[in-house]
Amino acid sequence: MILSITFSKPTPICFQKFGKPLTKIKIKPVSKGSDISYFAEMFTEKQVFHKNIDASEIENFIQDNAGKTFFNCHYKTETEETTILSNKKGHISKITKKISQNLGNKTFPLQNLVNPVRNKTKNYILQEGIPVPFLILLGIMTPAGKVISSKYDKFRQINRFLEFIDDIIDQIIQDIKNENSEKTLRPIHITDFGCGKSYLTFAVYHYLTEIKKIQTVITGLDLKDDVIKYCNSLAQKMNFSNLTFKTGNISDYEYEQNPDIIITLHACDTATDFAIHYAVSHNAKAILSVPCCQHEVNAQLDSCKNSLLQEKNVFSSILKYGILKERFSSLVTDAIRADFLEKENYKVQILEFIDIEHTPKNLLIRAVKKSNTESCSKNQAKERIELLKNALKINPSILLQNK
Repeated sequence: MILSITFSKPTPICFQKFGKPLTKIKIKPVSKGSDISYFAEMFTEKQVFHKNIDASEIENFIQDNAGKTFFNCHYKTETEETTILSNKKGHISKITKKISQNLGNKTFPLQNLVNPVRNKTKNYILQEGIPVPFLILLGIMTPAGKVISSKYDKFRQINRFLEFIDDIIDQIIQDIKNENSEKTLRPIHITDFGCGKSYLTFAVYHYLTEIKKIQTVITGLDLKDDVIKYCNSLAQKMNFSNLTFKTGNISDYEYEQNPDIIITLHACDTATDFAIHYAVSHNAKAILSVPCCQHEVNAQLDSCKNSLLQEKNVFSSILKYGILKERFSSLVTDAIRADFLEKENYKVQILEFIDIEHTPKNLLIRAVKKSNTESCSKNQAKERIELLKNALKINPSILLQNK
């Protein structure tokens, strides 16, 4: 099996074939459960493009491009290392040498060569091999408890999110107890804004009620009636009596009980800001948000880019290039969101949600309300926001909405 491939030195026909001025292609295998596929990074001078290649197509990809669209191609299997070279006259040569799998008299399994970190046994909260009813109904797991290979990324994502919840749940419980003079625990109230098909909503409910044995009430909110109808029917099949789904908008929805925890997963653009403001204004004890599609700051930078470049702004080297400006805008947006939450007396962490090779939208903002007020920290957060605003001439929605 091929373990790595590098194409370099593009030929004159490279642009004609790929439609981009590529300088290099790097390819590596990735595993999804028991399946293997390939992930390609295609580089130009200023950008990187990604492409997934099926395992059955990888040898044809080499044959079509080695010595033809690229002068150099180098690839490895578990037993051989091969270099394919061509010259400007079209002559192609191939050099192959044997390599040993034995390192220090130890033989490493093929799966470990593909992705050694991912294929180590992981102590997930929801274990593969143990049937979980809601995962079976959602098509992630078979009745025997085996994770369906095409859903393995979703399985890992669910477990990763449960780890984020597990890290803070004891503090949330203690805060609720501290509010009650009798130190009894009322149910934890959680709201999932933009819940969609609610994989995470069901997972959190199952984890807290079935595994942790904590009384929990969860409400999922989404704009799509058909999605809400589907999720409610699934909750009824599972007998999840305190898990309900409603149609509504983040900005104007009201609950009988303020949420203790607010969740948003890939709420698009300023919808994340609405959710954060709702959390702050309703005194939520924790917020877990995975932002998506941060277009607003990028558009604001577009409108003032020329003046910033003329002023020789400190960020000019980033603003000059479209793809860098877009990524920079996303980071600026989330940095301001984090500082806004810190200004509102939350302890904030920016965490990696899932591997970036699966999606570039891989950051999670986790904010937990502090029990004491630290005016110094709040003032510093406010100053950082003003510095970014003034340097970039932007004014994101997170700073404009009224509580």
